[in-house]
This record gives sequence, structure tokens and C-alpha cells, in this order.
Amino acid sequence: MPQDPGRSHPPCALTDPHEHAKDHFPRAWAELILLGVIWGGSFLSIRIALDEIPVVTLVLHRCGWAALFLWILVLLMRLPVPKEPRIWGAFLVMGLLNNVIPFGLIAWGQLHIETGLTSILNAATAIFGVIVAALLFPDERLTVRKALGVGLGFLGVATAIGLEQFARFDLRSTAQLAVLAGTVSYAFASAWARFNLTGLPPLVAAAGMLTGSTLFLAPAALLIDGPPVLELAARTWASIAYFALFATAGAYLLYYRVLELAGSGNLMLVTLVIPPVAIVLGALVLEEELNPQAYAGFALLAAGLVILNGKPVLRRNRARN
Repeated sequence: MPQDPGRSHPPCALTDPHEHAKDHFPRAWAELILLGVIWGGSFLSIRIALDEIPVVTLVLHRCGWAALFLWILVLLMRLPVPKEPRIWGAFLVMGLLNNVIPFGLIAWGQLHIETGLTSILNAATAIFGVIVAALLFPDERLTVRKALGVGLGFLGVATAIGLEQFARFDLRSTAQLAVLAGTVSYAFASAWARFNLTGLPPLVAAAGMLTGSTLFLAPAALLIDGPPVLELAARTWASIAYFALFATAGAYLLYYRVLELAGSGNLMLVTLVIPPVAIVLGALVLEEELNPQAYAGFALLAAGLVILNGKPVLRRNRARN
């Protein structure tokens, strides 16, 4: 799933939160749920496309088309395009950490484990994000509440995977570790953005990051997969359109809108919406069946995320009105 390419960009405060939070509250949560549904659907679309497209080429499609779409929006909105080499270097690193590595590892993992399980493990992004932030930023120290949330989250991940998987360490357990490695990369991407992309318009940061990703992926796809094949089945092109334009480019736009209305803490709760959507779609379309321990793991992980989130800001503000 796409991560915030500019975690350092603070949510835009409402003009008067005490006066307007009540009006924005239903819309913020409706859009948060919509964002979770869009990202939940991306796991199915990626798995469908993997039937016909190699992993690296798939990630190139995802980043390349999304970058093109976002740059068109940047030009139409006449947003300033950065010219400093330092910023474009930061975009390259950000693209590697936030797209190339996690998108590639998670897509490869989906070749060997269920769509629903992939989405559950992907929810560990928030857990690793808290740990990396605590290690790198003095203002993100690991409080007792955060430590409890992280502990529950790790217990949930271990339960979903099943520790017995590592006794034989087969391709399935390797795929699960690949997905988790992708979530760790997401966590470091958030830290990198905070250090290096502060102050950029979010749309420009997202477009630049995806451009950096494409610059890595284009030669890699040619070397690893060969020239991309464009004669694809209609459902494959539909899947590409969904995960590139809706679940990547469009999701970024919706992400920042929800960030402005709900705040970064509440936005973490989108992670709770994604796995149920992915699990249901995987069962309906791909006839997947998950082990009961995967559901138990998600329940523990969800509890950890709720503890990490704390009290929803908009709900507090609404109570004051």
C-alpha cells in the first residue's frame, strides 16, 4: 500500500477546530473508510496482474503510470517543481524505500501466500513505523502506551504467521518474511521523508517520489524481465489501471485529504480497514481460505494499532461542541 511520502508534512489545521470539527467528522471517517477499501482492493488487483506480468514490470507499471498522472495534476495546478539536485536525490532515495523495495517484496510475497494474509502482514507497517521513529526522533519516544501497542502488534504478526512456519522455513515462510521486510522499508521511508522532504507540497513530493521509483525500475525491469509486453488480457489492464491510478495516484490524493481532516494519528486506523476488504475479495474472487490463526493474529494486531492511535482527535473536538 502507498505510504505517506511526506510524513513530515503536518496536517493542515482546520480554521477553527472547535467550530468546524463536528461538520468534518462524518466526512473524515467516510473518506478514511473509502481509502481503506481502495487500498484493500489493491491486493486483489496486484495478484490478478501477477498471473501475466513479472514482479518488477508490475511495480514499474504501478509507479510509472501513477507518476505520469500526478505530474499532469501538478502542472494543471501550477505547483512549483523543485529544481535543487538535493531534493531530486531525496526523491530517488524515497522512491527506493517507499516504492521499489516494499512494492517489489510484497508483490513477490503475494505469489506464494494468500492475498488476505499479505494484507494482514502489511498492517505491521504502523508498528515498525513507531519503532523507527522512536529510534531516530527525540519527539517520538516510545511511551508505555506505544510499547504496549507495539508488543501486541508483534504478537499479532507472530500469531498470523505461525511460529511453526520457521521450523521448516519453506517458500511460504520466506514470502511472509519478504512482506514484513517491505513494511520495514516503509517505516524507514517515513523517517527519510521527515528528514529530507519537509515543506514540499504533498502532491509534488508524491510525484517526485514515484518518478524516482520509475528511474530505478525501468532499467531493472528490462534487465530482469525483458521488454514489457503490452498485449495483455483485458482484466490485466484493468488491474493495472486500478492499482496504478486508483490505489496509488488517486489514493495519495485521498490520503492527504483525510490527513487534513482527521490528523495523522487517526489516519493510522485506515490499517484496520484494509485487511478485511482484502480478505473478503480474496475469498470471493480467488477462493482463498485463511488459517484461523491469521484472523487471531489480525485481532491482536488491530488491538495494538488501536492502542497506538490513542483517542481520536476529531471525536474529542466534537465532544467539546
